[in-house]
Amino acid sequence: MTAKTQFVKDLVPGQPAADVFCLGAARLAQAKNGPFWTLVLEDATGQIEAKIWSPAAREYAELSPGQFVHVEGQVGAYRDKPQVNVERLRVLPPEEFSPDLSQFVPTSAEPPEALLEQLTELCRAEISHAPWRKFCTKVLAHPEFHSRLLEAPGAKNVHHAYRGGLLEHTLSVARLVLAICERYPHLDRDTLTAAAVCHDLGKAWELTAGPARDYTDAGRLLGHIVITLELVEPLLKKAGIDPELALHFKHILLAHHGEYEYGSPRRPKTAEAFVLHFADNIDAKLNQIEATFESDEPGQWSPFARTLDRFLYNPKRTPREAPEKPPKPREKDAQCLLPLKA
Repeated sequence: MTAKTQFVKDLVPGQPAADVFCLGAARLAQAKNGPFWTLVLEDATGQIEAKIWSPAAREYAELSPGQFVHVEGQVGAYRDKPQVNVERLRVLPPEEFSPDLSQFVPTSAEPPEALLEQLTELCRAEISHAPWRKFCTKVLAHPEFHSRLLEAPGAKNVHHAYRGGLLEHTLSVARLVLAICERYPHLDRDTLTAAAVCHDLGKAWELTAGPARDYTDAGRLLGHIVITLELVEPLLKKAGIDPELALHFKHILLAHHGEYEYGSPRRPKTAEAFVLHFADNIDAKLNQIEATFESDEPGQWSPFARTLDRFLYNPKRTPREAPEKPPKPREKDAQCLLPLKA
């Protein structure tokens, strides 16, 4: 198998597609003229929808997310988005194809290792209460957690859905809650920061790493909030966290989805729980919005954003300019301060 040369970002309507991609999704459906497959082809540069129409669809009894496939077809467009009409597809068995995952797994713009280092440094610099600082440092350096955190996406497909996405989201949420604490100094800064660092920890067990990004059995049966509580409970005791602080911390974790209909076991009942919920939501929404636009060009409308249930507009931004310096105060007339002669 030759090296991969064609990537999702290169696929534009009117040209052929012929290369290896990973199946991000595969769904068999039935139309009047027979079955058809709806696929998501992905690599490190993004995703593109693909179709296998009847009668060719009958040749593929089973296709599954995570498989590597060699695709040949033509790139067309559907609802203003590129779409591959697949003419031939071959599943590549593991013994035949050993992928370079860096070509197939989308990764955060900043390396996950650097993000983890920044998050660790944030805990050392910003958490003043020694037990909370010790607890967060132990969480991030835990040998079982470390490798999972580096690989984990922030979600299956809604926001930060790429390698390093969990760390990128966590670091952003932690910085947001610290900024809010500057404005509202009565907040319990250290408990809130510790909760921000840990709030999505369970996602590293809820979702598989790698190309497929699917839910694990634990993810389907428990969900990341319950998994997080199970992971942190023994570390809370070892760090010597005051029981009342630990109780508040666990409430913040349980309530960070905000409402029952969004999968929150509890709704926020403290100021800190509200802060984490809103910071989490802000970062997730802004990441979704950023990913919806195909470029930074202002004045464009996005395709329909299903997770936000609307079209989005990218407005023109005010140019950034250095603020005008305030005028220097006028020098007062010199005064003689020597004592007067009698």
